[in-house]
Amino acid sequence: MRFLSTICCLALVSSFSAQAVEKKPKKKRPAYLETGGERKLDVVYKKIEKKELMLDLYYPTAKKSKKSPLIIYTHGGGWAAGSRAGAAKGSFAAVFKPLLAEGFAVASVDYRLARNGITMRDCVIDSKDAIRFLAKNSESLSLSPGQFFVFGDSAGGHIAQMLLLSPPNTLTGDDKLAKVHYKIAAGLSWYGPCDFEDISLFNHDDRPDFRNRFAGRILGESEHTPEERIKLYREMSPVAYLKKESPPLLMIQGDKDTTIPVKHAYRMAKEAEELGAPVKTMIIKNSGHNWRKVDADIEPTRAEIIRATIDFFTSQLPDN
Repeated sequence: MRFLSTICCLALVSSFSAQAVEKKPKKKRPAYLETGGERKLDVVYKKIEKKELMLDLYYPTAKKSKKSPLIIYTHGGGWAAGSRAGAAKGSFAAVFKPLLAEGFAVASVDYRLARNGITMRDCVIDSKDAIRFLAKNSESLSLSPGQFFVFGDSAGGHIAQMLLLSPPNTLTGDDKLAKVHYKIAAGLSWYGPCDFEDISLFNHDDRPDFRNRFAGRILGESEHTPEERIKLYREMSPVAYLKKESPPLLMIQGDKDTTIPVKHAYRMAKEAEELGAPVKTMIIKNSGHNWRKVDADIEPTRAEIIRATIDFFTSQLPDN
């Protein structure tokens, strides 16, 4: 019996020892776009509060030049979720691979997420700092600073509009990047909001008990006077920066989107018409958020949306 007890104790000790030395699973790395071409991955563009913010840079797979035009992609996720890995998935990979073959480079950017005191303003500042970093290092990265473009979906579509329309010297973050000038040539937004000051634009069916779901992501946890609230809403509203001389913008929006209603595209189009600004809209019938079909097949199709997106960017190049 003593012999059996000893064996059991040894087995238990062995089991506990194995558990003690068992390695923790490594944190899964974000997905990357498989292009077969040159890539610079996990590029740190700034550090803030010991956190490294990164971007992935993909180089053209064809029609290469000494300095490549660049599309900066900002991911969706309600400002509180998502990552730069979104560029490698679904419709985004279907957009980026042909653009890489057309001679564009693509930078997919991470930004701080709107949680634990981080607000939408921080998301925009980080994304602007990513562009400042890319502009500052354009020579060593073989990028053409006069041919920077922006593209994003949902929250990322809003950020792309902010990058396109707000002045480069506003919403600064990293002191080392604050004085870097950049220029955005054109931008495209998939189902991104343009106006937070007019809250009714988020009320897709004009219901009387409507609640503004995104206010907290702008206001944070602090108390604000009504005047301060309006100022913060306006600061995060791309339409407030639109001018006659603004660069071209294409907004593609679903007519049955209940998350970011099509009202936002109409709002931007109305302002553009009054100013004579270069804004175009493409309205997708029967489409909810993320091009989900509602009641019937979407029209134009997802493939046609992707084609229109590719054509928009290629049409902005001097040779086209």
